[in-house]
Parts: sequence; C-alpha cells; structure tokens
Amino acid sequence: MDLSLTDEERELQEAARKFARKEIQPIADRMDREDYFPRDVFRRLGEQGFLGVTVPTQYGGLGLSYVAQAVILEEIARVSPALALSVGAHSNLFADNLGRNGTEAQRRAFLPAVVEGESVGALALTEPNAGSDAVGLRTRAERDGDEYVLNGAKQFITNGPVADSLLVYAKTAPGAGAHGISAFLVRRGTPGFSVARSLDKMGMRGSPTGELAFQDCRVPADQRVGEENEGVRVMMSGLNVERAVLAAIPVGIMAECLDRSVAYSREREQFGQKIGRFELIQEKLANMYTDLAASRQLLFAALLQVATDVRRMAPSAAALTFASEASTRVALEAIQVHGGYGYMRDLPLERLARDAKLLEIGAGTSEIRRLLVARELLGPGFAE
Repeated sequence: MDLSLTDEERELQEAARKFARKEIQPIADRMDREDYFPRDVFRRLGEQGFLGVTVPTQYGGLGLSYVAQAVILEEIARVSPALALSVGAHSNLFADNLGRNGTEAQRRAFLPAVVEGESVGALALTEPNAGSDAVGLRTRAERDGDEYVLNGAKQFITNGPVADSLLVYAKTAPGAGAHGISAFLVRRGTPGFSVARSLDKMGMRGSPTGELAFQDCRVPADQRVGEENEGVRVMMSGLNVERAVLAAIPVGIMAECLDRSVAYSREREQFGQKIGRFELIQEKLANMYTDLAASRQLLFAALLQVATDVRRMAPSAAALTFASEASTRVALEAIQVHGGYGYMRDLPLERLARDAKLLEIGAGTSEIRRLLVARELLGPGFAE
C-alpha cells in the first residue's frame, strides 16, 4: 500500500507538527494535572484550519481527505492525546458527520463557527445503560407540532461539558429498535439541556468528558438530522468513520514513544556502554517499530475504505483495535526502556500510557470491534 502523502497533506502535517510543539506541548502536562481544557488553543487550531479539514470549503473548511484529518490528529496526539481526542470528537464526530448528513440550512447554521473553533462540537450517543449496545438507548424524542421534546441522559460524552453544539441521538419510535432512532442538533443554552457533571478520568485528562441531561428539552423539527427513525444510518456511518480517523491517535502515541526510546537508548549508559547495545533493548525497539508500522498500514487501509464506502466496518474496526492495543503495549515498553525515569511524571511516558488505554474502550470496545470484523467476514446470518 502506498503510504506516501500528497504535497498538500505533507504541508499540513508539517504545519500541524510545528503548531503542536509550539502551542500544545508546553501546556500538555498542565492539561493532565488540572484536567484543563485550553479553549484559547482550541480557537487557534480553528484559525489554522485544523478543525474543519474534511468540511467543504463553502462552510469554511479545507475540503480535504480523511487522510489529511488523520495526519493532524497524529501530530497532536504525539504531544497531547487528550487534545487530539477532543479535536477528533469535534472535527469528525460532529463536523464531518453534519457535513455528510445535514441539510444545507443546518450546515450553514452550525459549521462555520465549529470550523473556526468558536463553537465546540460533540456527539451524544452513549448512555448509562447503553454503551456497547448503542442502539439500546433510552433517551426519547416525542414530536409536538414543529418541535421535538427530548428526555433522557447521556454518559461519557467527549467535549460534553464544554460543547456549544451537539449531535444527539434519541428514540422517536421506541418499539422499533434500531429503526426507531433519530438524530438532533442541540445548542448549548437550550432550555431543558444541562451538563449533569464532569467526569474525573484515569487518562485523557484535559479532554472534558461528562454526563448530560435532557428534561423536556424542546428542539425545532428542522434541527433533526436525516429522516425521522433513520438515525441509525447516520449513527453507524459516523461510528465507522470515527474508528478509522481516531486510529491516528494511537499511531501518534506510538510514534512519540518510539522516538523517545530510540533517542534514550543511544544516550543512556549502563555497565560501561550505551543501553542500545543490549539485545533485549534492541528487541523492545524492534517490536515497538513493528507495532507502529503495522498500525500505519491498517490506518491507511481504513481511511481509504471509508472514503469510498462507509458501510464496510471491518477495516476501520480492525485498525482501531490493533492500533489501540499496540499503543498500550508500546507506551508500557517505552517506560520500561527508560527505567525509573520513565515512571516519573517528569517525562510524558506515563501520561501517554494512561491516555492509550482509553482507545481500547472508546468508539466501541476492542471486544465489540472484533465482533464487527468477524460478523462482516462471516456474512449474513451471523449478525445476531
């Protein structure tokens, strides 16, 4: 597979790398310690064009590929996986999803501010009793004239505590199962919508995660995305693209861990020689490189697949499953290479290890993603 970037993608990669090192790296530790979301840096990401990479140009975006979006996420993830996660939720789960599925009026009303970073976007799907069972959600949306009335709760919503614009899934035909779901655009400040609480996480700190509540929340009917009861199509295509694009985050984690481990192995001396001369250290570096290289191949395959057909789920599910588990392995091995220094908070390795673990859980757990791969391989009749 050709993993080379176009000139435009390469320029975007270099710009993202410079921005991440200059603007994000100096605050990454503070984000982790204080669970601090840097709204000012987020706006500057918008000013640089990094928040609307796949959004059409008429709405302020760059109109580029999923590869271009992944390149940016990888560079951000090398210094702050947490901010990369928030950018991914904003740019992909909300903006790209709306760009593909929204009406012209909805795109013009919501996308420009999201692309500029003035409005933070989020997707609200997961609920207290509907995580892996995404279509088992209980939030209801009942039609009342020209409005829908939403009631329910959402859980583990990335960007939820700071979001200004949300894409919310709710049941409009509770008895119809997966065929009774609809999607809605909800603005912050809408009466009946509130942030119940922000959640304190093991990793990905600085990427706000929260519980959301909807109590008689009235949403205009023209803010429904797609047809009534056909939200599962919007949902599944969005989840498929999400898995492909977000696989760039564990790739970024691995790239940073490998670079730091190689540099340390060249410099650190024990028993009168550089530790890079020890075969057990060489084995670790070789394994880390192999995990990274394999993850890149899977990432690119998934990005190319969703660009032409969002219905095939195996490539994106496989890419995120392998890359997420590999990033946890690589981050822990990087700590091992660095020894006691790697375990200290003076280096970012322990933070990268904590951040990596979430990627085995979010966007469908590793277990659910393996089911998606297997069922697609087996074909009709094995989906239940």
